[in-house]
Amino acid sequence: MSSSCIEDVNLEENHWYRIAHEMLAGVGIEVNGPHPWDIQVKHPDFFKRVLQDGSLGLGESYMDGWWECARLDMFFHRVLKGKLDQKLPHHFKDTLRIAAARLKNLQSKKRAWIVGKEHYDLGNDLFSLMLDSHMQYSCGYWHKADTLEEAQRAKLTLICDKLGLEPGMTLLDIGCGWGGLAEFAARYYGVQVTGVTISAEQQKMAQQRCAELPVTILLQDYRDLDQQFDRIVSVGMFEHVGPKNYATYFDVVDRNLKPDGIFLLHTIGAIKTDMNVDPWIDKYIFPNGCLPSVRHIADASEPHFIMEDWHNFGADYDTTLMAWHTRFMQAWPQLEAAYGERFKRMFSYYLNACAGAFRARDIQLWQVVFSRGVEGGLRVAR
Repeated sequence: MSSSCIEDVNLEENHWYRIAHEMLAGVGIEVNGPHPWDIQVKHPDFFKRVLQDGSLGLGESYMDGWWECARLDMFFHRVLKGKLDQKLPHHFKDTLRIAAARLKNLQSKKRAWIVGKEHYDLGNDLFSLMLDSHMQYSCGYWHKADTLEEAQRAKLTLICDKLGLEPGMTLLDIGCGWGGLAEFAARYYGVQVTGVTISAEQQKMAQQRCAELPVTILLQDYRDLDQQFDRIVSVGMFEHVGPKNYATYFDVVDRNLKPDGIFLLHTIGAIKTDMNVDPWIDKYIFPNGCLPSVRHIADASEPHFIMEDWHNFGADYDTTLMAWHTRFMQAWPQLEAAYGERFKRMFSYYLNACAGAFRARDIQLWQVVFSRGVEGGLRVAR
């Protein structure tokens, strides 16, 4: 990097550089190195910004073009595998954010709509080009799949089979997204589906794709549900519920599930019980989100259900995210005029950072099946 402005400062005398260099070297990452996971620094204040502002500083400096990396997924895999994120200082604002999450209900009925407007309403053009034909914005099941389309169809089949869907049953889909699962269950399993979402854009597309099927798509908060269903499913929505509302969430599921019903929860999960909020993700991608832990789910579900099965296939999310990133980059010429270069860097950073986190097994993907006790036991599909 002979013309890089990073060479305009004496790195040997840069206290921030020395700290960062030592940390990165411990996980095999070199500043301005030759490997695809090495970082190429473009701004002399990069090290100070990251060491002072942590995750937020790292992400925002990338959005600002202060550094590059040929393979961000590999960079984050090494960073998280080596637990460098735990060595970064916590910015005072991050501390306040975590404290607020403990004290306030950031996912109240009033606030729950924020993530719908700020993320899921970004544009159906973006998600239609990035996702598969079923519009699945959650982890695919790559057990026997070779393509994103196959993995998402396998995931939908897996869910329907775990629920034991049969013609004539009623299914509630809490957080139905763009209606892919609702359409699939109604079309191939002969069930009547009610889906709920807090995204107007999702509701619009879901209603269109399910127009000729026994499917109702509601724009409402899950807490307002009060109807009995044979089966309930929730895919990629529990991450937005928040610890203050976990008990309420399972109360709602219990209230809406028939006595002999089955409930399947599909969620990203944290390996530790804490307020698992990344400040950059919270600010730019999923506002007010929080990843649940095993303990969170167990404590909230215990008063209501028997846990029949717990399936972790979090490693498959790495493959899913990288497939999304490939499609996102291929589609970018069609999206550029509407979204701009800074959005491209932000969204690419998000997809790659999450892929690296799943690859490092720093976060998980669970499907948990609940019942009130199936006589003879429940044989759960794989």
